[in-house]
Formats: sequence, C-alpha cells, structure tokens
Amino acid sequence: MNTSIPAGPRRILHVPRRFVEHEWGGTESVLANLLAAQRGLGWEPEIHTSLALSTVRRETWRGIEVRRYPYVYPFFGLNAAQKAAMDKKGGNLMSWSLLWALWRRPDVRLLHAHVLKRPGGIVRTAARWRGLPYVVTLHGGIFDVPKAELASLTEAQEGKFEWGKFAGALLGSRRVLDDAGAVICVGRVEAEKARKALPHDRVHHIGNGVDCAFFSQGDGAAFRAKHGLPANARVMLCVSRFDPQKDQLAVVEAFDAQAARHPDLHLVLAGPATLADYVAKIDARIAASPYASRVRRLASLAPGSAELAGAFQAAEVFMIASRHEPFGIVALEAWSAGLCVVASTAGGLADLVRDGETGFSFAPGDAAGAAAALGRALGERELAKCCAAAGRARATGEFAWSRIAEQTEAAYQAAEAWWAVSRAK
Repeated sequence: MNTSIPAGPRRILHVPRRFVEHEWGGTESVLANLLAAQRGLGWEPEIHTSLALSTVRRETWRGIEVRRYPYVYPFFGLNAAQKAAMDKKGGNLMSWSLLWALWRRPDVRLLHAHVLKRPGGIVRTAARWRGLPYVVTLHGGIFDVPKAELASLTEAQEGKFEWGKFAGALLGSRRVLDDAGAVICVGRVEAEKARKALPHDRVHHIGNGVDCAFFSQGDGAAFRAKHGLPANARVMLCVSRFDPQKDQLAVVEAFDAQAARHPDLHLVLAGPATLADYVAKIDARIAASPYASRVRRLASLAPGSAELAGAFQAAEVFMIASRHEPFGIVALEAWSAGLCVVASTAGGLADLVRDGETGFSFAPGDAAGAAAALGRALGERELAKCCAAAGRARATGEFAWSRIAEQTEAAYQAAEAWWAVSRAK
C-alpha cells in the first residue's frame, strides 16, 4: 500500500450524524483519532455534520476543521422532547445545506460517511454530483443490531407521518451501501454479515484504535482525592454513555454482589446520558444499595482531559456489560491504562476480551455470570495482572491509530480504483 501523498486534492470530508464534545461517544472518539492520524499522513481531513446538540456552526477542534449545518427531522407532529431524543440517538435527519456544502467544497479527494439513511444519501448524492468516490464506515448500526436496539432508535418517531421519504428516495438513501466504493465495518461479525448481504465485494474489516500513550498517563491520586475515593480503595470503573445498550445496571448489580466480600471495593460510573429515564433507574438502584456510599456516578469526562486519564489510572478493574457492542473501544483504553477488563461477550467484545487470557467475560444479560467474572478479576489477582498485561500488548501491537489510518488509506485507494474502473465502463 502506498501511503505517500500523490499529486491532487488532499481534502477528505468526513460526515457523521453529529459531533459534540459534551455527548462524546465511540464514533466521536474514532473520528477525532482517525483524523489526527490522517493529518499525520499528510491529508487534510474535515468534519461536516449537523447542528444536532450544538449551536456552533464552525470551529477548529484540535486542529481539525468542523462545520455544522441546520437540519430538520421530516416528520409531522414531533414535539421538543421527541426531537431531543432523536438528537441524542438515531435521528434520521435531513439537511439541504449540508448537501450544498459537500457539493461546493473545493479540492476534495473523497467523501467518507459515518452514517446511513438520509445523511448517508446526502453523501452519496454529493459524491455522484462531483464525480468522486465515497466510503462508508458502519460503526455498528445495520447488520449486527439486536431488535430491541433497533426499536429504541425509532421510538421517538413512532406514529408520526414521515414527509421526508421523498427526499430519501431522491438521495438514494437505500443505495448508500450498494454504491459505495468501500464499506468499512469496525466489527468482525458485522463485516461477515455485510459480505453476505451486499451485492459486491467491497467490504473491509478495520477495527478501532487507541491512543495508548494518553491512557497510560494520568494522575490517579488526584482523581481519587477529587471524588472522595480512599487512597487504598480498589476501584472498578465503567466509562460509557448511559444507555440500556450499555447495561450499567448490570455493572451496579455485579458491584453489589462483590462489595461485601471486598470491603475496599469502590465503583465509578461516568459518561453522557442518552436517556434520562435510564439514568434515573441507575440512580434509584444505587440509592437502594447497602454500599451506595462506595459508588460515584459522574457526568461525562471530557475527551482528552486530565480527569479522564486520571480516572483510568485510579482504577484496578474496568467493566463493560453491553448487550450490543460493535467493537468495544473502551476495552482498548482500559488495557492501555494497565487495567484488567471484565466484559460481556456482545459483538466485538468477544473478539477482544478472551476469558482468562486478556480479561474475564460473561454472557450479555447474565447477572450471575457478570458477578462471577468480576469476582475472578478481584480474587485471582495474579491472573488478572497477566490478563491486563496481555491486553495491553494487544492494544499497543494491533490497535495503534497510525496502523488504523494506514488500513483506512488502503480502503480509500481500493475505492478510488473501483470508482475509476466503474466510470470507464
């Protein structure tokens, strides 16, 4: 693969559904790190997205140009709460100004969509108008999603008349994956299903990466002091958006099951809230615990912040109990910090966390199994240390962002080669 910069346009337009720091999630983390690595290769990546959850139309974020555009949800009868819920999760928005900007932006090499439906159709249409290839990354939202998760994505629009179907048809929203020069899947299972479902062979499996250096540093003592955690506490950490998909209730249950046996055990939960009702359930469950004084539930920790790095350095065990997880980037972050990872076997986590080798695992939704896996991580300390070391070796050896950027570049070059051949026919 050639990663040198050839003559020609260097600008790459990345299009996620939204990009906001206070609602940071896996897609935002991937974009921030991938684009930084692309800049290191000499490209000029930009983010073009909607104004969902933001009022800032244009900014430079860590050296990356970010442009946001007005949008609508084309449904009759949406109230403010339903619109806010769609902003938070899964909203199928429409933005004519985004389409115009993608069409008019000069000196563009290719377009890279990180979303499907109408926004993906916007990318497809702009690319076709310009005569450029486009690439799509599936961050886990089509071929490998449980029915319950799909239902939660469309709950806010149920019973509403969708007047935007014509726009979707005009944009070719249902052909976004068929016409893409490359389809990148972050999860192996999703990649396998995509290869079977799509009428072409342009599917690439490229996992996410991690900034190992960032998570290997941090002031754990300062984090403990700030949040009232004893210096000798054994801290279990869960950093993830609060959503039923992530099943933080199972994390609290597992903590409760082990707290009596380990009186020095403390739990820290942190992340943005997708659903306020779910956060209320978590708070009620914590309040009902006899060990509530040993639990801290925090809001989102700013990406790249000293407090985020400190949280990882303050912990001994990281737990994620997802019911659906396309990849599981937080496992890489925990390994980078030297933590033992306890994880469900949902999606990509099953590939990352191998029981007794790189961590301890349990079936999604298995409360007893989760408690048992946590018990092993706390009780079998030498094995836990070995698992943490093996995980860190995987994180540093397989998932450096420079490597992910090179794999993405190979997908870009394949997309460009296919596009050139298809246009010549």
